[in-house]
Amino acid sequence: MYTEVTGIIERVQTGIEGLDELIEGGLPKESITLVSGPPGSGKSIFCFQFLYQGVKQNERCLFLTLDKKVEGLLVQAKKLHFDFQPAIEQKMVRFLYLNIAKKMIYETMTDEILNGNYDRVVLDSITPLSELPIYSTTSEEPPPSNDDGSTLTHAPIRRMHLQYILHILETSKSTSVITSELPSGQSMLSRDGLSEFLADGVIIMSLDPTMDRRKLSVVKMRNTKHTLRPKDIELGEGGIRFL
Repeated sequence: MYTEVTGIIERVQTGIEGLDELIEGGLPKESITLVSGPPGSGKSIFCFQFLYQGVKQNERCLFLTLDKKVEGLLVQAKKLHFDFQPAIEQKMVRFLYLNIAKKMIYETMTDEILNGNYDRVVLDSITPLSELPIYSTTSEEPPPSNDDGSTLTHAPIRRMHLQYILHILETSKSTSVITSELPSGQSMLSRDGLSEFLADGVIIMSLDPTMDRRKLSVVKMRNTKHTLRPKDIELGEGGIRFL
């Protein structure tokens, strides 16, 4: 968010020590940042830290999950010393599971984001939504599938899904983080190959099992000076730490 009076872009702290210093104090306010990486790279932990920082600043926070049930996420977070239960009881934080099989998933998501008056929103992950098919409900033919059995969704449809989701987040005036799976060896910065162009910022989480090492790279951050050089990180109690 750019303030015309001061000419300064307002920043939202991520809660990750070392990262905010790399991006001029934090994520631009009301921006959408894509956090992409393979399984085990720390994407969900990034989201925990981002929201927990909001809790410490008395901000309203929303965690939308499509891959994991809420109970499991809260247990995982607490093991990392992110205890969200008090904030949930005070109605400052909400964890909401979106069932991809439900027809009203978009309506549920849209209503919560736009009517919850949230300062921070996490969507973990955007991949299932970007792969939702659009086909006639009167057709007796099943939707086309990829070789692995997943539903085939063409690029124009993926872009439409993603543009809709990001438009809702922009309209809410929240500062948002969305995650995407990133298969190993892929040249794109997200599984769908489109999110990185639509988001305001892109952070890549990577891992090297042979060296037992994880890295974080700020690939894109609008209105922000930053290095492209990957930084070594480790995951543990308290979340992500720069080495």
